Amino acid sequence: MAQFARIGPSSVRIKLLHLSKLKYMEKKIVIVGAGVAGINAATKLVDNGYPGELITIIDMGNDPHNRLPEEVMTGMLGAGGWSDGKLTYHTEIGGQLAKYCGEEKAMELMDQVISNFRRFHPKPEEIFMSDPQEEPEFIKPYFGLRMFPVWHIGSNFLHEIAKAWYSYLVDKGVSFHWETKVTDINFNENHLKAKSPNKLYPENHEILGVKTGLDGFEKTLYFKYDELIFAVGKSGIDFGKELAEQYTLPTEAKSVQIGVRFEAPQKYFQKLIDVSYDFKLYQKFDNVSLRSFCTNNNAAFVAVEETYGDVTYNGHAKKGEEFRNNMTNFGILMEIKGIEDPFKWSREAVQKLQINGTGTYYSPNKTRKPGITSENSTVSAIQVDTMDVLFDALGEEYAQYIEDFITNMQMIFPEMGDDWGIYMPEVKYLSPEPLVNYTDLSLNEFPNVHFVGDALSARGITVSGAHGIYVAESLIK
Repeated sequence: MAQFARIGPSSVRIKLLHLSKLKYMEKKIVIVGAGVAGINAATKLVDNGYPGELITIIDMGNDPHNRLPEEVMTGMLGAGGWSDGKLTYHTEIGGQLAKYCGEEKAMELMDQVISNFRRFHPKPEEIFMSDPQEEPEFIKPYFGLRMFPVWHIGSNFLHEIAKAWYSYLVDKGVSFHWETKVTDINFNENHLKAKSPNKLYPENHEILGVKTGLDGFEKTLYFKYDELIFAVGKSGIDFGKELAEQYTLPTEAKSVQIGVRFEAPQKYFQKLIDVSYDFKLYQKFDNVSLRSFCTNNNAAFVAVEETYGDVTYNGHAKKGEEFRNNMTNFGILMEIKGIEDPFKWSREAVQKLQINGTGTYYSPNKTRKPGITSENSTVSAIQVDTMDVLFDALGEEYAQYIEDFITNMQMIFPEMGDDWGIYMPEVKYLSPEPLVNYTDLSLNEFPNVHFVGDALSARGITVSGAHGIYVAESLIK
């Protein structure tokens, strides 16, 4: 007589859950943007058994083997994962995260992002944390100091991290489309249109069609998706804004974030660096606040970024004595609330600071000139004799805040005097933040479309990556 195992109610439930998960793992996932958010999302998916063959990542930039060091804005790991490498470790910095998932979960997600950078790092033992504990007295008359830990990955390791990470995802079957710009997304019919100069395309996902452009080289691709992760970086913020307007998505207005990149010899700031390596000085007024941002020391270089055809500035640091230049640079960013159209206002201000196709540089010390990049070329900038261009671009009221910030630094670092320079402008474009479901960061009217990273107003590597992981977790539940 044949023997049959008895299947109880709990076994049935387990079987149904298993089948449900298998069905979910048949969905085609398209990720727009290969920055920190999109890459962490894909990694979480394949780490948990999701078939890489069902995941497609589209990015305007290059893969890490062909991406040039100066290609800061687009490509594998985006801007922050290619040239910055500082991972803030606090829920009050870098954009909204804890409001979606709570403090404890937010920190767990950040831990996963840091763990990913560590696992693909060629020398993980060189990662270190700075964690200031006490605000020094000498800054208090003029500034506050934001106290939070930061993990320092080392910007000169980022390219190798990107290559190792990319290889892992490719080995898992994930498809990448590089130098491909998404030009339209149909949320109602679940497909998107993109243009690419590439002639060869992976075949392990569904392309609805390919059309040859007039030049016989550019291709128009149509991708079908079941789940879409919209993970564009700074270069895609205007596209996100267009989608919000096209689909009348409910959004939350964001503030203007604009300023300059400040540079001076490190010796003037050493007593503050000894307290907080990645120091963030801040001042707060009625509708305006200012902060130093993305501080770089020891081997600190100013980086040129190009966004929407305009030159802006950022900074990064190399790790290793061979790169040491004994300079410090950081952004002085001003957050302005109450501007009716922050994105448009910022774009117009940035354009006013362009001269002959590049940004501007000012130093009261006439012997100080634009510095040298980490690629050993002069930072692209037109040197001007006064700060008048900044006042013309931002208006007298707002530019005065930045000038006063510098004056206040001269008060607490008197040895510095006029031995400094500023690159204009530095800007963080923030489009209106779409309102999303807290459980999976999906749009209310389109539950299979998820906004993450810069598209959801993240302002840091850790928060962006955490957004991606949070969405991936919701897709594999």
